[in-house]
Amino acid sequence: MTAKSPTILALDFDGVVCDGLIEYFEVAWRTYCKIWLPANDTLPDDLASRFYRLRPVIETGWEMPVLIKALVEGFSDAKILQEWVTIAPQILLADNIQAKQIGEKLDHLRDEWINSDLDGWLSLHRFYPGVVEKIKATVASEVKLFIVTTKEGRFVQQLLQQAGVDLPTAAIFGKEVKRPKYEILRELIQTADVKPVSLWFVEDRLKTLQLVQQQSDLGDVELFLADWGYNTQPEREAAENDPRIQLRSLSQFAEDFSGWF
Repeated sequence: MTAKSPTILALDFDGVVCDGLIEYFEVAWRTYCKIWLPANDTLPDDLASRFYRLRPVIETGWEMPVLIKALVEGFSDAKILQEWVTIAPQILLADNIQAKQIGEKLDHLRDEWINSDLDGWLSLHRFYPGVVEKIKATVASEVKLFIVTTKEGRFVQQLLQQAGVDLPTAAIFGKEVKRPKYEILRELIQTADVKPVSLWFVEDRLKTLQLVQQQSDLGDVELFLADWGYNTQPEREAAENDPRIQLRSLSQFAEDFSGWF
């Protein structure tokens, strides 16, 4: 039974708060071209649409240019969906390149883009309907709000500020903290001012929620899979059949807030 309201609300960013698919593809394509130097850098017609469909396989940013590499090399959508965890490291090994190098290149190109054309960069992101309003209301309430994401925290802060949300840096746990999300949730519970803690965690990646499930000391954390985010129908069905994970639509998510404020 879900508590009426949490004392802590932890939200993933990409796929829960913000949809940046267009920007993800653009920066991934730029990174792919810089790293692999294709002889022909003309964008294939169906590449973006395939990338959008396959976005659910991505856990962290460095994988995005590798996904483009896999598509260019001829991997089928079905094979990528089923075997991405082995395909990505195979590509790294074959090209003698490290995930860290790709991630650093991608972040560097994104920084350059922001510095030279902030409005253009921001314009390629959209916040899911109603989410910003709910975040603002939560920030103004007694519920403590945190963003827990694999995106760089500074990029999250840029986007939130643009939307009129002034969230302290300490409330954003980005890629730079270099820790699994379940460890961050554990820390939020341990350092909470208000006890007992009721923590809700909203995420669009089923595997991340399952990792939280495996932590014996996090059994009281309420877990929600955002069905509007980057996940697949089989993942949503798995969540529906899991007594510990609650599948939420965007409208249901908004309803969860009713009565808090």
